[in-house]
Amino acid sequence: MTVTETPAVAGAVEGAAEKRIESHLNPPPSYDLADHPVPTGREEIWRFTPLKRLGGILDGEPSDRHLDWDTTLPDGVTLTKISAAEAVELGELAPGDRPAALAVAEGGGAVLLDVPADHTGDEPVWLRLHGSSVDDLVWGHLVIRVGPHADVTIVVEHTGSARYCATTSVLVGDGAKVNVLTLQDWDDDAVHLGRDAIRVGRDAFVRHTAISFGGDLVRMHANVEYDGPGGEAELLGLYFADEGQHIEHRLFADHTAPHTKSHVLYKGALQGQGAHTVWVGNVLIRKVAEGIDTYEENRNLVLTDGCQADSVPNLEIETGEIKGAGHASATGRFDDEQLFYLRSRGVSEAEAHRLVVHGFFNDLIRKVGVPALQEKLMATVEDELAKNVLKELA
Repeated sequence: MTVTETPAVAGAVEGAAEKRIESHLNPPPSYDLADHPVPTGREEIWRFTPLKRLGGILDGEPSDRHLDWDTTLPDGVTLTKISAAEAVELGELAPGDRPAALAVAEGGGAVLLDVPADHTGDEPVWLRLHGSSVDDLVWGHLVIRVGPHADVTIVVEHTGSARYCATTSVLVGDGAKVNVLTLQDWDDDAVHLGRDAIRVGRDAFVRHTAISFGGDLVRMHANVEYDGPGGEAELLGLYFADEGQHIEHRLFADHTAPHTKSHVLYKGALQGQGAHTVWVGNVLIRKVAEGIDTYEENRNLVLTDGCQADSVPNLEIETGEIKGAGHASATGRFDDEQLFYLRSRGVSEAEAHRLVVHGFFNDLIRKVGVPALQEKLMATVEDELAKNVLKELA
């Protein structure tokens, strides 16, 4: 990747003024590491995460290692290097946990992806990030700025291996339409702690999709706030955990403006001994957020014995003047009626299981909006099934 250096802005990140947001669902955001002490595992936001498997990331050891970048940038879209202080001045959301705060403190600056106002085009922005070794500790800080009334799709793809800790800020201008996809397709030994913090402009629409397949431990956090009324966020997730894998997705939709919307749908499958998935969905409706509409849903499909799926939806409501608010969560095995229906029509047992899993994920994959990536995801689901479920039925 080639980046252009920009002049540093006077002042340090730690001196930036940032309004502290108090909530029962998430710690107050802060750039100060003292506000994010090393967790013990007893904290609510860390109780599901196996801290010993993080490879020492939370200690905050300095590192100059980096991922290899390969990019596809449509005309008008630029990629430059800025300081951490400049990222603060752009209005990024302050870190909400220790990994995000460390990524800012140790990242040595940020990469700014700039999409100009009124940008349109069918070609997606594609950032391909590849790690060389799990021995490498890598800090990442990315800021995505989308101008008013732009229409863009952005794909951030992670492959290879590393101990990677990153924070990404997505700043969406008024009236813009943005589709952001983050794909965690790491090697089996990788560790990834990531936070995607999204600020939605007035009357803007953002679709954020988190897709996690690879890695030994992946912990992703999606965070949404609103800059004005009329903003809408659709938060989607797809994950597939194999033997011994820990895949954790957390989200926080903070309705900070009236007449805003959030819709959440995450789906996951588990197979193999020790496979563990975690989904924690937090929605805060503030007093000012009258007339909002929100719904969050998580579905998990357990394919074999020895798996564990934790699903925790939360709603915190400070005003009764809302259009709608709700949540749903379910974890189960194969639907016997679906399997019976397929088997009674001559479909083999292995093919019946394969069709049920594909049907489970199909509606989400169709929302991706990038044909090449949709094909890749369907192929990956097929590969995951071949590792365990279809192998046992062969």
